[in-house]
Order: sequence, then C-alpha cells, then structure tokens
Amino acid sequence: MQKTSVADLLQSEKKGIEVHVKGWVRSFRSNRFVALNDGSTINNIQCVIDFEATDENLLKRINTGAAIAVKGILEDSQGKGQSVEIRVTKLEILGDSNPDDYPIQPKKHSFEFLRENAHLRVRTNTFSAVMRVRSALSFAVHQYFTQHGFYNVHTPIVTGSDAEGAGEMFRVSTLDAINPPMTDEGKIDYSKDFFGKETNLTVSGQLEAETYAMALGKVYTFGPTFRAENSNTTRHLAEFWMIEPEVAFNDLDANMDLAEDFIQSVIKSVLETCKDDLEFLNERFVKEESQKPQLQRSDMSLLEKLQFVLDNNFKRVSYTEAFEILRNSKPNKKKKFQFPVNEWGVDLQSEHERFLVEKHFKCPVILFDYPATIKAFYMRLNEDGKTVRAMDVLFPGIGEIVGGSQREERLDVLKEKIKALDIDEKELWWYLDTRRFGTAVHSGFGLGFERLVQFVTGMGNIRDVIPFPRTPQNAEF
Repeated sequence: MQKTSVADLLQSEKKGIEVHVKGWVRSFRSNRFVALNDGSTINNIQCVIDFEATDENLLKRINTGAAIAVKGILEDSQGKGQSVEIRVTKLEILGDSNPDDYPIQPKKHSFEFLRENAHLRVRTNTFSAVMRVRSALSFAVHQYFTQHGFYNVHTPIVTGSDAEGAGEMFRVSTLDAINPPMTDEGKIDYSKDFFGKETNLTVSGQLEAETYAMALGKVYTFGPTFRAENSNTTRHLAEFWMIEPEVAFNDLDANMDLAEDFIQSVIKSVLETCKDDLEFLNERFVKEESQKPQLQRSDMSLLEKLQFVLDNNFKRVSYTEAFEILRNSKPNKKKKFQFPVNEWGVDLQSEHERFLVEKHFKCPVILFDYPATIKAFYMRLNEDGKTVRAMDVLFPGIGEIVGGSQREERLDVLKEKIKALDIDEKELWWYLDTRRFGTAVHSGFGLGFERLVQFVTGMGNIRDVIPFPRTPQNAEF
C-alpha cells in the first residue's frame, strides 16, 4: 500500500478507508494514543492502538522520537483537537528511540539548548514550522524572479575581490599553515597558493552579477555568503544566504519599485501557502511578546506585521530628511537613543530605523541618498558630490532588511572612488571593463535571506532561522 502524508490525511474527506503512514512519535499516552508527525505539517495525526491486542514488547518501544509505520482505518476522531484519527490495525517500529537518551522530549526547551542540538531541533513544532516557511520563501523568491523575466546566475563562492570593502573575509588557502612559503619581503607568498593569489570566501555576488546584468538585462543571485565579523549578536551570522538582483537600465526609483514589489509578493505567497505554520508562529510570537516589558513589546502580532507590509505603500524618505526627523525626535532630545543623532553623516542604527518605521511613519520605509562616506565605492555619486544613490528598506521589528543602490556607471568617477579608497585597480579590471564597453545606468540590491525569514516567522534570533548556524566559536554539525 502506498504511503500517505499526514498533511493529506488531515485534509482527507474520505472516511473508513485503509491508510498507510510513516513518521516519528511526538508523544505516546495511556498505552494507546500516538501523536505521529512526518514533517509534512505542523499538525500531528492521532493513531489509536488497541493495546490489549498489541504485543507488550512492541508497546514498550513506542517512545518519543521513534520512527514507526502505521496501517489502519481513517475515521472521524472521537476526541477534541482533530477531525480524523487512525484506528491502527498494524504497527511496525522502523527505528527505536531510547527515552533516557533522546534530548527532544515533549516539553519546553530553551532555544539555546535546541541550538546545541540543531540536528534534532527541527523535530519540534517551532523549528519544523520555521523551516517549512523558509522553504516556501525560497521557492517564492525563485518563482517571483522567473515570472518577471530574470535569469538566475551562480556567482563564485571563492573570490579575489572584496565587494563590500570591509576586509572581514574568510581566507581560502591550501598553503601549509605552519610553514607557508615566504617572499623576500617576509610576507606569505600567495603566488605559490592553489589559485596563485590571495583568495577568500565571497561576501557578495553583486559585482559578478553586475557583469551578467550588462548582457542578460535582468539577473539575480541566491547563494551563500560569508562574513568574518566577530559578532555574537542576534542579528549576525558568519554564513548566510543572499538574494541579489541586478537590472540593466534601472535607475534608483525603478530599483525601489522592484524591492517593494518583490518583498510584498513573496510575503503574500507564504501567507497563502503556510497558513497553519504561520498561525502557530503567530501564537508563539504573541506569547513571547506578552512576557516582555511594556516598552519593548510589539504593537502588532506577527500576522498583523506581515499584513502591515502588504497593506502599506513603502514611504520613501531621503537620508537628510530622516536625519532631521531623528535629530528633532523626543528619544534623541531626551537622550533615549543609545547612539545619539547629532551630526549629518552619522550611520543610522537599528534603533533609529525602527523609530522611523514604527513610531514616526508607521509604515515600511525606504531611505535613499545616503552620505557617500558611509556607503560602498560602487554606488553612484550624486551631483552634490556628498551623497550617493543608495537605498535601504526598513521594516518594523527588524530595521534594515534590504540594501541597494544605483551603481556608478561612469568609468572616470568609479576609478576616482576606487583610488580614494586605496583599492588596487588591477584587482577590478574586469569590473571596470563593464564601464569601458557599453556602460549604462543599472541598479540592484541585496536582501539577506535569513533576515527575511526572521521577519516572516517572528523569531528573535537569526541563528534560529537557518538549519545549522555558523557563528564565532561555533562550526558544529
């Protein structure tokens, strides 16, 4: 008999039919009722065993975490909380689980404990819901770009360039770590390395994506990126996934239009496809928020926040206007901000971004035209010589979720910016070629996928929205 998923059985309108299901035991009570889950839904299906007709040794092996196969009759449930249940006619233990050793018992566990058991945490309701939502979001991303005429480009993971200019990169090398070859100047001789030069794990696929946009028109990357930033906050990972569209002939306004439409589309998609998981995560979010101090609580539930993004046009505000709003705000005047906003050119922090979204404008915000001194070299310089055509999309509860810009398409200006930052022009000869041969206005942005998953699921720590988080001093699993 063909196996049926728990999700399909719970939606089945046919009763009295024989079914076959396989999954893992979530709980077993009264030597009779098994809550079975196979990962297809957050909901369990109840399997009712005739314990008097079942071998006692078999019953002893039905423990939390055990994998079992069940055959039986699908019937209307006699209990509360579910519409159908399975009256078991045949039970098979596929994989035992020792109750004394199995760490994911049916009780509340701290997220820190579950991170230490990341290989098993997806068996909990919270993490199975998060990972199903993550999968649905990933599909929605590819679906959106495909439907809008974009081509997916796989940009290099190993690179010789630092797209962000921050220098916080993981080195890739096959040289002897203890006795590497040295130059006459006493420096490591990377010409003897595998690639013949110093290479790193990429921090962004943007620069390479730009070259493809200048031939294919509309492209996007969706791949792993790496930052060697020694940060242990709830917002940072050393390994994460980035979505980076690049579009030829798009200016900054078109770039903002794209970002807004893209985000709203993928959120709408997941609201339609992950209703049960999001309802569960919404209940968890509301409960978590109720336990916070009044001033730290969200004014909206998770589902309200998601709908808030769909129902509101994103407010577009220049950095200069936002600076004046923040400088004259009550939190700034009363010195409530951890980072005071006093001088134009300051790099805005999450607390400032959230104030603009949640308190002042009360809608998603796109900030644009940032000071050139706090943005990357590849962003187009405005005529004032002080600001660049940069944009950041700000969301409630999370702050910046997207960063992008109109790219500097003028060869002479780009070369001047590279020189000012002491970047070796020879390292970017190929990037400069796109300005030498058929240059044109073009734009793009980057969206950290985990930030998006974090916003949609309401999880407070970014380590809880990626299967196996990589952070300082942690590369387990």
